[in-house]
Amino acid sequence: MAMMAKKVQSVKTEAIEETKKAFADYSNFIFADYRGMTVEQISNLRSKLREQNAVLKVVKNNFARIAFESMDINNVAEYLKGPTVVAMAKEDANVVAKTLFDFAKDAPVVVKGACVEKEVFDAAKIEAFSKVPGKKELIAMLMSAINGPARQLAATIKAYAEKKEAEGAN
Repeated sequence: MAMMAKKVQSVKTEAIEETKKAFADYSNFIFADYRGMTVEQISNLRSKLREQNAVLKVVKNNFARIAFESMDINNVAEYLKGPTVVAMAKEDANVVAKTLFDFAKDAPVVVKGACVEKEVFDAAKIEAFSKVPGKKELIAMLMSAINGPARQLAATIKAYAEKKEAEGAN
């Protein structure tokens, strides 16, 4: 009987190490309950998250808790209850959260909370965070704000030059 316990223990240790390796490359984690989702819905969610450079992983709660503790993230245990998937992103956690909340409108996925850059968010806070524009959107807004006046200045200079040219021709 003791021999069997050692095998089980080594399997668990290996599973925890695998979970640690899976989490190691990411700094943003969003926890969701996937109870009631079909395999097709989970596959669709995975592909949508892949478009955002994020990964969706079904986790065993205890293994995930141990992995997070090893990463000095200690306040996520309350989100690791019941069937849990973790959406992992290297950047733009708000865009990934938005994708999850949008997907939740048509599927039985419930966002429980998140850990963004080692800061723990509850469901309400991550939902509010998901409404903030992403990095690419902010850059586009900035470029638009910069280009608007420059374009207007260029049009004004061109109109002035055309006017002077027309006056010179007369």
